[in-house]
Amino acid sequence: MTDAADGAAALKLAAQRGGASDLYRAIWRWHFYAGLLILPFLITLAITGAIYLFRDEVDTWVHADFMQVTPAGEERLVPSEIIAAALAAQPGTAVKYTDPPADNLSTEITVRPATGGSMAVYVNQYSGEVLEVRPDRSTFAWTVRYLHSFRFFGATPRMVIEIVAGWAILLVLTGIFLWWPRGQQGGVVSVRGTPTRRVFWRDLHAVTGVFVGGFLLFLAITGLPWSSVWGAKVNEWANGSNFGYPAGLRIDLPMSEEHLDHVAKTSWSLEQARIPEAVPPESGMPSIGVDAAVGIFDTLGLHRGYAVSLPTTPTGVFSGSVYPDDLSQQRVVHLDQYTGDPLLDMTYAEYGPGGRALEWGINTHMGQTYGRMNQIVLLLACLAIVVLAVSAAVMWWKRRPSSSLGVPPLPSDRRVFVGLFVMLGIGGVLFPLTGLSLLVMIALDLIWQWSTNRRRPDLAV
Repeated sequence: MTDAADGAAALKLAAQRGGASDLYRAIWRWHFYAGLLILPFLITLAITGAIYLFRDEVDTWVHADFMQVTPAGEERLVPSEIIAAALAAQPGTAVKYTDPPADNLSTEITVRPATGGSMAVYVNQYSGEVLEVRPDRSTFAWTVRYLHSFRFFGATPRMVIEIVAGWAILLVLTGIFLWWPRGQQGGVVSVRGTPTRRVFWRDLHAVTGVFVGGFLLFLAITGLPWSSVWGAKVNEWANGSNFGYPAGLRIDLPMSEEHLDHVAKTSWSLEQARIPEAVPPESGMPSIGVDAAVGIFDTLGLHRGYAVSLPTTPTGVFSGSVYPDDLSQQRVVHLDQYTGDPLLDMTYAEYGPGGRALEWGINTHMGQTYGRMNQIVLLLACLAIVVLAVSAAVMWWKRRPSSSLGVPPLPSDRRVFVGLFVMLGIGGVLFPLTGLSLLVMIALDLIWQWSTNRRRPDLAV
């Protein structure tokens, strides 16, 4: 009787171990596929992201010849004189005036020529000297930003952001399962061996992954608002009715078809916000002009470095907006161009809960919320992500059989895939583009299995 009980217990333990092994193999297989798909993109995102964290410092250093000026006392040209100097160097219509965030930085005027794209003109606000004329958003930092978001390559490649973010989440969750200690002494928080051995790269990958996994998860989730499909839908949901204004702040004013993001840099949650229209007075009252508008913005206390979108039509408004590191200082103010009255004055505190959460995530993702410490922590996270990707590639290269891709083996019990695919399917619904890429990967995996099974009889011979 005792022997029978011991035998049953042994069989049960073997079955449990076999089930655990099958689950491990299934998760390892899809962890491998996730890495195979996105590791090159992760390296690119990590490197460009690390540079963009220090965008202000990098830009003022790379473009010191036209971004930095020598302050000449308290006397500065008024905005209209600075704009006149810019238009003399670059004919067209001035559409934006950007207040310099510091006394030693030049003033940027955005000009829309009769033909071609917008141009950025940098002017010394003390002397009126035009320091540079170049395409708008063409500085080193803007180029890095467009590379980071894949916007540099057009609208369609930007969809890669959502795919990479979704697979990165899968990579972290499956990676934690694979790392989870199962009685081993090394490779949990320490690295064994030397770089000549595969175990060194396995441990380096696992230990780095467990420490940086939370940051990778955070960066993936907070990076999704910039994606083409998921980000656009969440933006529309967060804004409500496509106005972009939080509940309770819609005011009874005529609205133009122009969106705030089209005329000035704005917060993500307000990209779809429509701009109010001014009503031209019957008396023929002239516009108050840019000098008076800037004076009003200064009186209202907008944080330095604010941008002013200039009205170009009789119903246009002066729109002042600023998005500094301090979230509480975010602000958008629209002024009637004839009376100077604020048509809308919105701060971060007046965003809805969803808008505040999204803006905090985006601000922190960009290294702004917590000052220098925010930049340094995310810089270390970006470097660790590069180490994670490189160690994965080296580990795979050392593990793979010759003339083979080295795909992890299939589990003996295919039923373990059911639960895994249910979880993957839920993620695919939440992130549509990732879901589509998941279906493609499942199809490729089935083709790989079919081709491998066909080759086995030949190998046996």
